[in-house]
Amino acid sequence: MPAFLEINTERLNRLVGTPGCPALVDVRTDEDFALDPRFIPGSVRRDYREPDWIGSFTGAGAIIICQRGRKLSHGVAALLRHRGVPAEVLEGGFEAWAAQSLPAVPAARMPSRDTRGRTVWVTRARPKIDRIACPWLIRRFVDPNAVFLFVAPSEVMAVAERFHAEPFDIDADIAWSHQGELCTFDVMVEAFGLATAPMKRLATIVRGADTARPDLAPEVSGLLAMSLGLSRMHSDDLAQLDAGMVLYDALYRWCRDATDENHNWPTNRK
Repeated sequence: MPAFLEINTERLNRLVGTPGCPALVDVRTDEDFALDPRFIPGSVRRDYREPDWIGSFTGAGAIIICQRGRKLSHGVAALLRHRGVPAEVLEGGFEAWAAQSLPAVPAARMPSRDTRGRTVWVTRARPKIDRIACPWLIRRFVDPNAVFLFVAPSEVMAVAERFHAEPFDIDADIAWSHQGELCTFDVMVEAFGLATAPMKRLATIVRGADTARPDLAPEVSGLLAMSLGLSRMHSDDLAQLDAGMVLYDALYRWCRDATDENHNWPTNRK
């Protein structure tokens, strides 16, 4: 059982990927990180020796992760609480997470970051399905501070080069695009180590909606309808992405928690 001001891996795993998840801050040393260079999904790495980020942290709450959940994470959490930021420590640290074979994002698959520590991505303007689903996946499980640039299709690769952005979901020989029958969302789920049963269920729905395969799952037509509706409601791509985040939050929670639940009317009244 976790001690006071600690959270265990089971509780954290329920929070990961949800909009209410606190900031996840990985403070492992370089030596410890090199032993297993992966991230708990949605976490960001910070140097515990650098006071600037601690002094300027304004998050609503944080969970601090070190190698074994001992002095580093407890010290950083105490400093954040001193600033009035609610902070807990992951019991057992990253080692406990890895020991349970929970999802972890390989550092080797992460794009380079800008001067503010954010990954920057670029794709075609006027997104519909894959180009909303992929940013949702990245923001919730890979980099919560990720920046997305939507540009004219002909300019994606040039913008990627000039602005050091990672291109995705375009018809080109790049890492993050369709591969065979798989859509870009499928590719990202596998590459980022996120292929849990709920995520694979969601990936099937996204693939069906993105590649005109309504036979893949009953929910495909619903996602397609809502995605096309959102694209007509919003002329601004970033506003559409904000709205789409809520859509995919709900769909992911259904995939994870509610696939066996039904709703009927009238209720069974005596």
